[in-house]
Amino acid sequence: MQLNFDPALFEEQQVLFVRELAQSIRVKLQEAGLAGQQLEETTASIVFSVASAIDDTSAIEVDGTEVHPYLTFRTADDTLTHCGENAYTHEFVYEVLQKMHEQGSA
Repeated sequence: MQLNFDPALFEEQQVLFVRELAQSIRVKLQEAGLAGQQLEETTASIVFSVASAIDDTSAIEVDGTEVHPYLTFRTADDTLTHCGENAYTHEFVYEVLQKMHEQGSA
């Protein structure tokens, strides 16, 4: 497996990842009966929390062991792409949710 440093490709992959994560969470919340503003706010809250954990911006510690995720994307069969630092998926959450909302309203 090769490790590929490509910040632009990594950012593109992050946006796609956040969009899929947000869509999946939103569908499950709808299935649970949420709608309207409650659906939108709860989706945003959960997606942001998950993204922050993935980005290592939330302290994760279990029984004295710290956990520090480092996100990569498999961009080819034998290639993992990274950006040289922690991911920043949480920065795309509200932009992605806004686009989802606009597409749903169109």
